[in-house]
Amino acid sequence: MFASLHTSTLAVAHVQSRGTLADLSKRLRLALTARRQRAQLARLDDAMLADIGVTPREAATEAARPAWDVPSNWLR
Repeated sequence: MFASLHTSTLAVAHVQSRGTLADLSKRLRLALTARRQRAQLARLDDAMLADIGVTPREAATEAARPAWDVPSNWLR
């Protein structure tokens, strides 16, 4: 039980310390960028998708992802 309590306390402290306005602003910009890029991807025709090595199904799957679901390397 101690480990669970200790771990949850650390998790709460981490969340509280990361909740800065700058961090929120960064995440919002990243979400808007992802939304714009996915909308552009959805507008490409099959020939354009083939040029970049993406199938129409892959493009549709990517375009359907929520804006806040960004690649983890964007968050660094």
